[in-house]
Amino acid sequence: MRVDMFLTRQGPPVLNQGRDSRSEVQRLILNGQITVNAKCVKSSVRVRAADRVQIAIVASCESHLQAEDLPLDVLFEDADCMVINKAAGMVVHPAAGISTGTLVNALLHHCPKLAGIGGEKRPGIVHRLDKDTSGAMIVAKTSLALENLGRQFSERRVGKEYLALVWGAMTADWGTNDRPIGRHRSDRKKMSSLHASSRQRTAVTEWRVESRFAVAGTKSGWISLLRLKPRTGRTHQIRVHLADMKHPLVGDRVYGRNFLKGETRDNKKLLGLQRFSRHALHAEKLTFEHPRSGERMEFAAPLPADMRELIGQLQRAQN
Repeated sequence: MRVDMFLTRQGPPVLNQGRDSRSEVQRLILNGQITVNAKCVKSSVRVRAADRVQIAIVASCESHLQAEDLPLDVLFEDADCMVINKAAGMVVHPAAGISTGTLVNALLHHCPKLAGIGGEKRPGIVHRLDKDTSGAMIVAKTSLALENLGRQFSERRVGKEYLALVWGAMTADWGTNDRPIGRHRSDRKKMSSLHASSRQRTAVTEWRVESRFAVAGTKSGWISLLRLKPRTGRTHQIRVHLADMKHPLVGDRVYGRNFLKGETRDNKKLLGLQRFSRHALHAEKLTFEHPRSGERMEFAAPLPADMRELIGQLQRAQN
């Protein structure tokens, strides 16, 4: 018997009796909330004796946020999830003093049904990028996808790769920073791996040098292009690890402000650096298992124009 007919005939008490039972079952199947032998299925799949059929009823919280028609760069989308290329300068979700212009506002316009997935202020949000970090992000479109993807992140099964421009010439070609991160002892708005409070969490960042650029007229004399693979997802992890290694991100006005003071001399070769208004960090690649099919998927977000132009200026300056 088809799984939707089987459950309709069973009349399980967990179904919303205010709706037609079969329609409710089909809605749950579409949302990925019904599995057969731990796998998401279609309504037409037939069940057999000894099959294990499970219904996941996930409490949702309707969002009262305003949907806004904002630019959204979608790299992939299906019924379960979507991957977007977040623009630098866009806040991911509303917070104190910010209720409009966020990625969530844009997502609600693009996908109105997202309002019931997850928390009120973070519907569909599985992970975050800092406001000034650009690049690939995954968004869940069903409750089960949100749960599945969240579990992949917590179990560290999601692959992430970033590109970054940092001050100074790295002395080695590759390495790993595995210093735990916690709140800064004296500045509670910052994180630190060197001056953290007693409550710290494991943080691991692998890095590899892609290029080194000599930059005349700067205090450090060099800028390095790095590829980074964070194995954990702590707040400001990459920025903190790089700053504590004395190689802060170019443009980081929180963790690299001491470098910025020494890098603002009037030099024609520095015009591109002086105009760079954010920290130079881009989430280039994202790899995960599709929440329904289990297929391993990889997506790449192209470098934004500001980082591409700055790298081009640094390459030309070497000649």
